[in-house]
Amino acid sequence: MLTKDTLQFLRELAANNERDWFYANKARYERDAKKPFEAFIGAVIERVQAIDPSVLILPKQAIFRINRDTRFSADKAPYKTHLSAVISPFGSKGKEYPGFYIHIEADKMMLGGGAYFLEKDSLQKVRTVIAEDVAQFRSIIEAPDFVQHYGEVQGEKNKRLPADFQEVATTFPLIANKQFYYMADLPANTALRMEGVETALKYYAVGKPLSDYLAQALR
Repeated sequence: MLTKDTLQFLRELAANNERDWFYANKARYERDAKKPFEAFIGAVIERVQAIDPSVLILPKQAIFRINRDTRFSADKAPYKTHLSAVISPFGSKGKEYPGFYIHIEADKMMLGGGAYFLEKDSLQKVRTVIAEDVAQFRSIIEAPDFVQHYGEVQGEKNKRLPADFQEVATTFPLIANKQFYYMADLPANTALRMEGVETALKYYAVGKPLSDYLAQALR
């Protein structure tokens, strides 16, 4: 599982984000980061499958590559300084599907989910379902467990809304969101050893009602 050596590797990668350093430390990456993270995600997936049998993916299908795509970025650093994965029936390929996101870097662990990437038609579907029964949506995002673990739903907002949603927005401004996601920041040590798996499962279960709601809206 993940250990302090994992966090130390990520800390050093952040300070030496260049190909020569990475290649010189590739054995460390494999031993201290890549393989332990695969084991960690595999353990989380196994437990998630007991709750949602549709999540029939392997760790490699959930995990994002550590290499950055720098083609259209001003930042040319070649590597991400974190380990990340998304657990859903479609893994890292399910761009719009509301999955459970796990992110580990040297000084924090991030857990969350929801709908982060929504194309125009998908956003219309989600907003329509919310507008039809705002009370149901409120009951999910204002549930005590959700508020305790995640606080509130996050996301960028549209400055202008289609006419269909303008009246709803006067009493429920959240409908102006272009994204509907939730995220918690935890100390990096939370991810270490088996305790990290249990923590991830707890946060997965708390966020599941909202992810299920969003997935149903997209269908």
